[in-house]
Amino acid sequence: MVDYKVTVFTGSLDHATTYNDVYIKLVGTDGESHRTRLIDYKGPLAFIRGALVLIELDKQRFSLFPEEDWFPAKVEVKSPEGDTYMVPIYRWITDSEVHRFREGTALRVFEDNHHLGRYSREKELKWRKEEYRWEVYKEGIPHCIKARDPCSLPPEVRFSFTKTIQFGFTAITGMIELKLEGLADCKKKWKDMHHLNRAFWHKTHMADYVQEHWKEDVFFGYQYLNGINPMLIRRCANLPSNFPVTDDMIFLRGQSSLGEEMKKGNIFLVDYKLLDGVKPNVINRKKQYLMAPLVLFHKTPQDQLMPIAIQLKQTPAGNNPIFFPTDSEYDWLMAKIFVRSADFNLHQLNAHLLRTHLLAEVFTVSLLRNVPMVHPLYKLLIPHTRYTLQINIMARLRLISKTGVFTQIAACGGEGMITILKRSMSSMTYSSLCIPEDIAERGLEDVPNFHYRDDGLRLWDIISRFVQEVLSYYYKNDAEVKQDSELQKWISDIFVHGFLSKKSTGIPQSFTSVAELVKFVTMVIFTCSAQHAAVNSGQYDFDGWMPNAPSSLQRPPPTKKGKTNEDTMLDTFPDVNTTVKGMATVWLLSKQSTDFVPLGHYPTHHFTEETPCKLMKEFQERLEDFEAHIKGRNGNLGVPYTYMNAAEVENSVSL
Repeated sequence: MVDYKVTVFTGSLDHATTYNDVYIKLVGTDGESHRTRLIDYKGPLAFIRGALVLIELDKQRFSLFPEEDWFPAKVEVKSPEGDTYMVPIYRWITDSEVHRFREGTALRVFEDNHHLGRYSREKELKWRKEEYRWEVYKEGIPHCIKARDPCSLPPEVRFSFTKTIQFGFTAITGMIELKLEGLADCKKKWKDMHHLNRAFWHKTHMADYVQEHWKEDVFFGYQYLNGINPMLIRRCANLPSNFPVTDDMIFLRGQSSLGEEMKKGNIFLVDYKLLDGVKPNVINRKKQYLMAPLVLFHKTPQDQLMPIAIQLKQTPAGNNPIFFPTDSEYDWLMAKIFVRSADFNLHQLNAHLLRTHLLAEVFTVSLLRNVPMVHPLYKLLIPHTRYTLQINIMARLRLISKTGVFTQIAACGGEGMITILKRSMSSMTYSSLCIPEDIAERGLEDVPNFHYRDDGLRLWDIISRFVQEVLSYYYKNDAEVKQDSELQKWISDIFVHGFLSKKSTGIPQSFTSVAELVKFVTMVIFTCSAQHAAVNSGQYDFDGWMPNAPSSLQRPPPTKKGKTNEDTMLDTFPDVNTTVKGMATVWLLSKQSTDFVPLGHYPTHHFTEETPCKLMKEFQERLEDFEAHIKGRNGNLGVPYTYMNAAEVENSVSL
């Protein structure tokens, strides 16, 4: 027997410590130590010489104290030869059972040769599959975690105490402030724009800019590139047959014809066909209206994206006029308002909920069910799953349920939400989740002043390089990828439960090469961090001023021109209580908590080997260089684009 020095680190979370008795045992290739009580232990731990495989931890209630939970972060074990073994834990221990934790060196399943290591691996996954079960929330959309409420989740995936308090405080504070102004229960219409301004009680710099410029065509076009839904616009080479715009209808700066401008690549289209025929909501006992517009844009010689035609319904008809900037002020403004309302609804359900939140949950549940802590993929991806399960459970309970906020404020609330989610799901492809391919498929490679594209492509490359370096360290060839059964189970579950076994999505059913694995893992990290930030962080900035993004409208669109004025607009806007609930919601969903973790930061140390730790440091340095680039660029912009600045991008979907 020789002496090993053991140091146990408790996590920095609130209430992480315990007064219970804690016991530890070391298990190695050549034997094991005695089970030792840490509180009595003063010297080194006797252990047969050999490599450390795992440790066993348990805690027992001390007679004077009740049973207490404990959150150990890691255990450090030093051998007489000077070798240091790190054992990552980062898990709440809530019972008196013996728990096994592997030494931190990442091991794939075919490398795990020690019988106790294999047994520990199998036991961990068995426990995980009992704790993290799949459930069908609604047919036709990605499956989710089976959990009644956040309290039914395992404690290590719940919000921290800090996050819980701040998230609740933010929501309550917002509504209290609104109630003090007597608005949250007011089911009346807005009297005038001054009355509406009174409700705009909390402003950011960008929200203030939106309030000032929301009527302007140039800002309307700007939002389709650098707002919170840059996912719809695409270059238009041929007009859709149901959008009969002709040269004599429009005025193009530069005096060129529509056909010539299409050939030059200067015409762009946004089509909200996914909303066509969706059953609208009823709010305050009033029928709401949700259009499925088509919008045509022109890139001017001044490199501005300007709207040139709007049709509010998909089928051309005499009572479905095409609106133009040359129409009366309020005809054109009302057309844009109906478009922005459609964008609010489609953005929330497709770009935001489906393509970031629900997919992140699928990636998370599959990881927790199929990949043990000792696996390199777990170590790489677990930081990008933080709080995702709880925030999605809360969304299902409070936002998209029958009595949730969306049912109270959105035109798509109720039955329409599921219709839109199903349609969005049917149109989602693997390539649309990978920003280099998505930008190319939409023909947007050379559109000027497209900061979402520029920052997104740069971040994708930085993430991809990091993923390539880490995974190539563990997977030396394609055969090792094919051989890894845990890796294959992870992607198989994602294909089945996330993409509903649809081959048409292009999602792989298995991995056959390192390159294929690297691309998919890059997409996962990008989706959970950068993409979510792009479509989430600016919600209050762009949607807080309701006229720029009405969650619902309560009069039908104009069927004839020349009949609209400011009173028409005010009558069409959502009621006062609907507006302020929407404002409070997007404020809450845009507000970071103080335990925010930016992209590339790893407060939990799952990797212990020198090479991946070095690669993480280099990843952080490249992100810092990118941050400096964005700050320099933004200094020269009238409207800075900050949403994909790495320092402002959270590691995971947590809001």
